[in-house]
Amino acid sequence: METLGFLMDGFGVALAPHNLMFALLGAFLGTLIGALPGLGPANGVAILIPLAFTLGLAPETAMIMLTSVYAGAMYGGRISSILLNIPGDEPAMMTCLDGYPMAQQGKASEALAISAVASFIGSLVATIGLILLAPLLADFALTFGPAEYFALFLLAFATLGGITGKNPMKTVVAAAIGLMIATVGIDSTGVQRYTFGTLELYEGVDFIIAIVGLFAISELLFFIEEKAGGGKEKMAVNKLTLKWKDIRNILPSSFRGGVLGFIAGVLPGAGASLGSFIGYTLEKKIVGKKGYFGQGDPRGVAGPEAGNNGASSGALVPMLTLGVPGSGTTAVLLALLISLNITPGPLMFTQNADIVWGVIAALLIGNFLLLILNIPLVGIFVKLLSVPPMFLLPVVTMIAFVGIYSISNTVFDLYFMVAFGVAGYIFRKLEIPLVPIILGLLLGPEMEKNLRHAMDISDGDWTILWDSGLAIGLWVFAGLGLILPYIVGPVLRRRMRVTTGTGGPEGD
Repeated sequence: METLGFLMDGFGVALAPHNLMFALLGAFLGTLIGALPGLGPANGVAILIPLAFTLGLAPETAMIMLTSVYAGAMYGGRISSILLNIPGDEPAMMTCLDGYPMAQQGKASEALAISAVASFIGSLVATIGLILLAPLLADFALTFGPAEYFALFLLAFATLGGITGKNPMKTVVAAAIGLMIATVGIDSTGVQRYTFGTLELYEGVDFIIAIVGLFAISELLFFIEEKAGGGKEKMAVNKLTLKWKDIRNILPSSFRGGVLGFIAGVLPGAGASLGSFIGYTLEKKIVGKKGYFGQGDPRGVAGPEAGNNGASSGALVPMLTLGVPGSGTTAVLLALLISLNITPGPLMFTQNADIVWGVIAALLIGNFLLLILNIPLVGIFVKLLSVPPMFLLPVVTMIAFVGIYSISNTVFDLYFMVAFGVAGYIFRKLEIPLVPIILGLLLGPEMEKNLRHAMDISDGDWTILWDSGLAIGLWVFAGLGLILPYIVGPVLRRRMRVTTGTGGPEGD
């Protein structure tokens, strides 16, 4: 009953007219961003973070808008998958298998509508799971001491590669780079580290500058290099003729995909790609020879779409309750919270309950808004695929530069953002993932603080780090997180390539 009371308070926050307006705006912009091949939710949220600062939004409003962008981008990724056979991001890759054949058969509108309904169901199932599980996990996390938190952060780094990661060693290198950047500034003892006498570096590297540079600016450079040739040829969208029996046919697939996606999202390092993959493969095994997967089976659209949208909500569970992001996009959202002087974790449910429950209520409302938006306005989203990047680039660039300048009003930050953008471009060329860099930058200071605290408590005795059963369990899981990508990862990636016929881009 207490949870229900908090949720009602959250609806009071989410239904405030200005919050509802920004939730609608975020859902719309997120769907547009998701429809653009290659951008994905992490880049979309990173690009729009400066907009939140430029508009001077309250913390709860900023989080509601950007989580709506996140949810909308997960919805939008299916548009280019179905119409162009080009996944908007890696989780949408599985949607190509049956969505594109449906479009070739003149059923593009049906495929888009089915994917919207499945996304809605998957997100709804996972949001209910978030409501039920998050308070329990937050209460459990209150038993953590500094040693347990240190082991938890280590677990987060150990599972960064995930079982679908392309190169675990490059993930480790990226995390090490992020931890190195996190040491810049004045530490807790007053010692300057790597500031080189530059006043702007005394307080360390700003998370938002690093994120906008690494994601948004590097993406602009890739647009200039690869996509400057104009818009994509789009497939015609037929008149929608979806019937109730068609929706009824995909309901079991959508519910199963939502549950599987939620579980995948809660697991650190797994994420929406795994949710989408297991959602598809399970449906293929359950239906068996009765289906026609790969030839335009609607259940082959519903399963993965419910899976990847369920995982996106599930990934919020570890971020809100433990302060450990469950996906690349939640790592970006974690940076936003920290920059707003809000500490994610179990205490957030008491100290910032209005933000937590406002965001959760907004997710529920956003699911209905996205369903309403995605079916009648799909023609508008489709037309975006034909807009040449030469018209989109100036808008994205303006948002990034104005937003970053509005945070500190210093030109130094703009140069710093561009430097991170160039570095991000180089890292991506070398196939070094960007999310571990951000996570190292975000979690590094807290990891160091908890290590110092543990050492102070034990008077320098290192055995305190594995002195409790909980800490030992976290260390064991961290070890498994380092080993499993080398064992399970290649097998799963091989199966995904066999199933989809492509390796796909970097995930969310």
